[in-house]
Amino acid sequence: MKNRSFYPIDMQKWPMAQMFHYYTKMAPTTYTLNVNMDVTVLRNTLKEKGYKFFPTYLYLVTRAIGKQKEFRVGLKDGVLGYWDCLTPTYPQFHEDDKTTSLLWTQYDENFLVFYNQYIEDTGKYGNSHGILSSKGLPLPNAYVISCIPWFTFNSFSLHNHGLKDYYFPSFEAGGFIESNSRILMPLSVTVHHATIEGYHLKVFFKELQRTMDHPEEWL
Repeated sequence: MKNRSFYPIDMQKWPMAQMFHYYTKMAPTTYTLNVNMDVTVLRNTLKEKGYKFFPTYLYLVTRAIGKQKEFRVGLKDGVLGYWDCLTPTYPQFHEDDKTTSLLWTQYDENFLVFYNQYIEDTGKYGNSHGILSSKGLPLPNAYVISCIPWFTFNSFSLHNHGLKDYYFPSFEAGGFIESNSRILMPLSVTVHHATIEGYHLKVFFKELQRTMDHPEEWL
């Protein structure tokens, strides 16, 4: 397990410094990109081995985030820097009143360690109501990742309504789509243009798809 270390950015040496200034001070910009991920191999493997899809989705997205520093840029005590890893914060749906509560599970590079901690967290805190579960505030390196399992979508856009100084990505998955004997999952990511370019997303999605196609590497 990592120690959630934070590393300040030297703005004099950071290649993104001018872009960061432009997209935060002159033209604040976030954007959303929607793709379809092929989860055929992943879903079949998880079914065969008896693992839940949602915590695996949390693990794989967080694992791919760990490969790219740009996705881990944030503020700590007013200092811009990057974390060595992020931790997923995700909603728990309550059947009784149809509301959700935010819960988090600390990321671990070991899939089984993370998976078992997720099972423990949801079992212990999953039924607590309110905007936050009884586990309390997420860690400072937490990002938001969710899923709308009841339907699929072609496009999903997240609006932060003026939220400033937040640079972590946000993810939303949709219901599965079956097409030509393949199982696809729509995935939307909202990012801040000050820290993440289209190229960074290309690298991210390529790595995420690779790990979905090769569960033997981490399972």
